[in-house]
Amino acid sequence: MLRVLALLLLFLTGINGLGKGFNGLGGDLLDHFFEATSNPFVGLVIGILGTTLAQSSSVTTSMVVAMVAAPEHPLPIQSAVPIIMGANIGTTVTNTIVALGHVSRPDEFRRAFATATCHDFFNFIAVAILLPVELLTGGLSKAALGLTEFVGIRGGGGDFPNPVKTITSAALRPVTELISWVIPTPRLAAVGLIVVSGVVILASLSLLVRALRSLASGKLQIYVARSLDASPWVGFLTGIAVTFMVQSSSITTSVLVPLAGAGILTLRQAFPITLGSNIGTTFTALLASMASEPQTAHFGVQIALVHLLFNAVGILLVYPVARVREVPLRLATWLAAVAVRSRKVALGYVLVLFYGLPAALVVISR
Repeated sequence: MLRVLALLLLFLTGINGLGKGFNGLGGDLLDHFFEATSNPFVGLVIGILGTTLAQSSSVTTSMVVAMVAAPEHPLPIQSAVPIIMGANIGTTVTNTIVALGHVSRPDEFRRAFATATCHDFFNFIAVAILLPVELLTGGLSKAALGLTEFVGIRGGGGDFPNPVKTITSAALRPVTELISWVIPTPRLAAVGLIVVSGVVILASLSLLVRALRSLASGKLQIYVARSLDASPWVGFLTGIAVTFMVQSSSITTSVLVPLAGAGILTLRQAFPITLGSNIGTTFTALLASMASEPQTAHFGVQIALVHLLFNAVGILLVYPVARVREVPLRLATWLAAVAVRSRKVALGYVLVLFYGLPAALVVISR
C-alpha cells in the first residue's frame, strides 16, 4: 500500500510539473498549438493518436487536465473536449489487439473480437452524437461548470484548499531548480520540464496500474464472475469498481476478451461491464485535477467532469433503449463474423480505425 501511495504522489507531481512546463513555454508558442486544437477534428485526432500510442486514456486525459489548468496560458475548455472524446476512442485499441491473439481459433476469435469491438462501436456512436451537440450548444462543458461551482470550486485560489498541491509543489521544486541550472534558457528549461514530467507520468501511472492490479487481481476475477449471473446494472457497477481499483479501463476490458473467447462470458454480459469501465476510468482525470494550481483548479475539475458526463450521458442515450443498445452489439457481431473469414479484415480494422481514420480527419479539417 505504501508503494501505491508513493506512486500516486509521483503521478500527481508529474501532473503538476507538466502544467508548470506548459506555462513556461510562453503565450505565443502555446497560441499556435491552441489554434490547431481549436479545430475539433484535430483535437479528436490528438486524443485518438495520443491514447493509442500511450496505450492509456488516463495518460491523455491527465495531461489535458494539466494543460487546461495551466496558470497563465490554459488550454481552452472548448478545445480540450474533443481531445477527451478522442481519448475514449483510442483506449479501445488495447482490448482489440488482445482479441487478435485468438485469431488462430475461429470460434474463440469470433467471440473475443465481437466483445472487444462492441466497446469501439459504442464510443464511436457516443462521439458521433455528443461531439456535434457539444460544438453547437456547449452542453457538456456548461453542465460541468455548473457542477464545479455547485461543489464550491471557483477561480481565485481561495475556495479550493489543496494539500496535494502543496506536497507536489514541494516535491517538484528540486527538479525544476536542477533543470533551470542545467538549462539556463527559460523556454528550453520549460521543454525539459515537460519531457521529464511526461516521462514521470507515463512511468508512475504504468507502475501504479501494475501495483493496483497485483493487489486486486484475485478480486478482479471474482467481481467479474459474480456479475455474470446478475442484472446488467450489477455488471455496470462491476465495471466501475474494477476500473477504479486498477485505474485502467484497458485492463478491465482486456480481462473480458479472453473470458468471452473461452465462452465463459457472452457479448451481452460483457457489454454493461465495458460501459462501467468507461465511467471508472474518469476518476483518474478527477484525481489529476487535485494537482492543479488553486487559482485554476476549477478549470481542471471542469474538464475532468466533462469526461465523466460524456461517458454517463453516452450510456444513458444508448443502453436503456433496447433497439439502440443492439446497434453496437450487432455491428460488433457482424464485424467479428467478417474478420473470422478474413484475418486481413481484422488487422485492417485496427490500422484504419486507430491510424487511418485519424489521418483522414486531419485531411478533412484542412
